[in-house]
Amino acid sequence: MNWLQGEMARFRESAGMLASTGEILPRFDAALQAPAQRWVRDAKIAAVERTLDQLPRVTPTTIACRDGRIEIGRPKDLSAAQAVAVQAAMKALIPWRKGPFDIFGQRLDSEWASHLKWNRLKDHIAPLAGRRILDIGSSSGYYLWRMAEAAPRLALGIEPYLIYFAQYLFLQHWIGHPQIFCLPLKLDQLPDLPALFDTLFCMGVLYHTKEPLQMLARMRRLLAPGGELVLETLVIDAPANHCLCPPGRYAKMANVWFIPSRPTLTRWLERCGFTAVRCIDTTATTTVEQRRTRWMPFESLDDFLDPANPAQTIEGHPAPLRAMLLATAA
Repeated sequence: MNWLQGEMARFRESAGMLASTGEILPRFDAALQAPAQRWVRDAKIAAVERTLDQLPRVTPTTIACRDGRIEIGRPKDLSAAQAVAVQAAMKALIPWRKGPFDIFGQRLDSEWASHLKWNRLKDHIAPLAGRRILDIGSSSGYYLWRMAEAAPRLALGIEPYLIYFAQYLFLQHWIGHPQIFCLPLKLDQLPDLPALFDTLFCMGVLYHTKEPLQMLARMRRLLAPGGELVLETLVIDAPANHCLCPPGRYAKMANVWFIPSRPTLTRWLERCGFTAVRCIDTTATTTVEQRRTRWMPFESLDDFLDPANPAQTIEGHPAPLRAMLLATAA
């Protein structure tokens, strides 16, 4: 079974909730050609897909969110053999970055305790009911499932890393939410059609681009006038016109390019066509929120900070500080 093709078919059937299908479907089909080729050629994904093919076709007795943990089913829903197949798939999909989940009684603690970030934003954003939503860098889809609680018209995640996209497929296999979709695309691969979305989430992505202003401008074009951007990114505690451009790595990451101060970030947003820019939260990242777990057993925040001075990264930069801003598309 080609799981990517199945998700693409679902999206084609529902794309009319975004705009005229005659206008957008040819562009989405063209954008997905390269990811579809990567999917069939990737040896790890081929092994993952074989594992997914073994998943039991059962209906979970419950799908709920309790204390920020998304729960799918109960242990009694599965036979012993089925439980083994589910756990094998969960292990094949390591590393799990975003969560937490409970899969038929198996607790899955991801690297990020993502419910903490959701709790910081959920009471500040515009109501999501009936809105067309885009989530950039959606990973396993944790935030998509949280958005689903508000009954959006459609919520689309884009996640270019195939293993994280496969995690979404694993979860959607049981959740089966008809308004939630994910495609393995980068933002610059998404068809550049204006006013497709009413709310756009961009969390933990902006500092990974070499061209942050171009990215903000592209997000502005994708939003309908009056639409809302929910932007969460690294910042530095500094005045306006200041921005950290790490000469090498930042917290062991080679793909961190620009970390602005909050006033600088506000100016970037205003220059790119956003109004009513406001910061709703600034939080220093701690090991309560980001840490190594059984389901993400590789290096995490503890390894990225200077052990002698945790206020700095291992390279001597300011430790991660994240700001959450809301802005309105003019």
